[in-house]
Amino acid sequence: MELIKQIKEAETQAQKIIEQARADAAKNAQHLREKHQQTLADAEQQRKKTIEDAVAKAQSQGLTEIENLKAQAEKQRQKLRDKVADKIADAVTTVTDYLKG
Repeated sequence: MELIKQIKEAETQAQKIIEQARADAAKNAQHLREKHQQTLADAEQQRKKTIEDAVAKAQSQGLTEIENLKAQAEKQRQKLRDKVADKIADAVTTVTDYLKG
């Protein structure tokens, strides 16, 4: 009788151990899923930040290049104006002399 009682207690303990192991395994699996989701979310956030930083850098470089090109174009226009100014003055003189003449 005592042996049967010990066997039943051992079975009950074994069942509790199995149930606890299942609960622990489920908890661990859930924890791993949550950790994986967080890792994915962090990676996505980092990807977006990297893209935003790259876009901002490209935009800044583009604006700088635009300003440089505008300045260069203005210098070229001024150089052309200076070069043509004497010719225009000579042309005006030539036309005026021709009309007077």
